Amino acid sequence: MAERRPYPSDLSDARWALRRLLRQKEGKDAEPSACVIDAQSIKISTSVPAAGQGTDAAKKIVGRKRSTVTDTLGLLLAVLVTAASVQDFVAGTHLVDQVATAHTSVRKVWVDGGYRQHLVEHAARLGIDMEIVQRAAGAGGFTPLPKRWTVERTYGWLMFHRRLTHDYETLPARSEAMIHLAMTDLMASRRTGEATISWRDPTLRDQTPIP
Repeated sequence: MAERRPYPSDLSDARWALRRLLRQKEGKDAEPSACVIDAQSIKISTSVPAAGQGTDAAKKIVGRKRSTVTDTLGLLLAVLVTAASVQDFVAGTHLVDQVATAHTSVRKVWVDGGYRQHLVEHAARLGIDMEIVQRAAGAGGFTPLPKRWTVERTYGWLMFHRRLTHDYETLPARSEAMIHLAMTDLMASRRTGEATISWRDPTLRDQTPIP
């Protein structure tokens, strides 16, 4: 008989439990076998010390970089916040190590062209097949890429949380904690079927519109 994991006793275990429930609800195995890694450069507030920020030369953004790992449903598996000047493959190495340790069922990962070949070799040594998904030649503007679009959607979900539109945290660890909290909120809402009322549809599902 498989060993039963104890009931969640802290926020980390609660996230673990929520993710398993959502994956099973979508007809997936409780533990992921594949994931996606991507990075997002974000602007910062004046509270962020100079030592904790940098410049993303490719995107012309001064701030921090959020490197994340999601499963194929867009649910967060790991996150690392660094200065925006940190190269994607450097942060990616740390994330692959985290995934190999915390999610031993993962055997496949998709990344973009910013992750170099030696990271592919590093992942292979950990038993993970890493595939670099390249943008089609001549493609312009926003083009959803196979497999990788799920992590882009996750960044869109996170932007609904106003505190994540910029990085306001003094310490990178606090930024990571805020991202985990936002994802916990998102997963809880999906699990319960609840959604924030918006001006587009201000009536709850179980209420009759006022004429």
